Amino acid sequence: MVHCDICHYVLLALAVPTILWVTIYAASNLYMRFMGPVDLKKKYKAEWALVTGAGTGIGKSLAETMALQGLNVVLVSLPDKFLDETTAALKKAFPKQKFISVGAKFDHKTDYMPAIIEATKDIDISIVFNNAGYIVTGFFDQSSLDAQLANLECNSTACVKVTHHFLKKMLDKNIKGCFIFTSSVSGYIPNPFAVMYGATKAFVSQFAASLAIEVKANGIDVIAVHPSPVASNFFDNAHKLDALEMAKQSAVSPASVPGMMLTSVGRSHLADLGQMAVIVRCVVAIFPYDFLTSVFAFGAPFSGDYQKHSKTRVKSN
Repeated sequence: MVHCDICHYVLLALAVPTILWVTIYAASNLYMRFMGPVDLKKKYKAEWALVTGAGTGIGKSLAETMALQGLNVVLVSLPDKFLDETTAALKKAFPKQKFISVGAKFDHKTDYMPAIIEATKDIDISIVFNNAGYIVTGFFDQSSLDAQLANLECNSTACVKVTHHFLKKMLDKNIKGCFIFTSSVSGYIPNPFAVMYGATKAFVSQFAASLAIEVKANGIDVIAVHPSPVASNFFDNAHKLDALEMAKQSAVSPASVPGMMLTSVGRSHLADLGQMAVIVRCVVAIFPYDFLTSVFAFGAPFSGDYQKHSKTRVKSN
């Protein structure tokens, strides 16, 4: 009888944290979904929003959504036809609003901040979407260091530079607003064949969560969102990986993402958006990170991606 009582208390002790985690996580997500998207113009009395990676994909949809909310938008993206076309389309669709196009290449060899600073020197940015990002796939040693550093700059360092500049301006002028980072659940798990992507997304989420604590009392919200796969040109320049091909099969339209992102503003600091993101988050909550890494390391050599790319890998004597 005593033995059964001990087992009962042990099981109860193990169950309570799990029940508490699931309850808090589910309640938060249900609350955000029930309340719906936040009107950023109304919430912060904002006039201007800035979106990086605004030429295509999620960034383009974010710029369109901000315009629909009545905001003027600064579109920062690669200086290509996509940025020009998106800006022109917005100007035509919203003739009473203002749109500023800033061509910027986020890599470690380009000083892109002066162009952004110059374009926004006479306006007050209240809403910043740090959205630009891409993935470099394959074995880490099979791509150049230059390619890896460029990926690091775009996915994480650029966020730091953009945020630092506009946060200082907002605090100096006592402007209320928000910073929203497009992160990924890839930051929660090991990322073989895309090591820089997972590492940068882990950084972005940690950076956002920590910064949120510093500025919440100033009326500035900081959120990192983790969307499920999105059907965009994100996949275009990546190696053909089985994992990416599976992700593409479940990818949602970029137009569906902004609405989900806006449900988290002022209500969350790390938001998982979509079925796959929620599943990954729950799996990570169950298993220790070291255990996941060990499982991945054991199984990787048997995967098609590993075997395919290992054929061209440099062999050491």
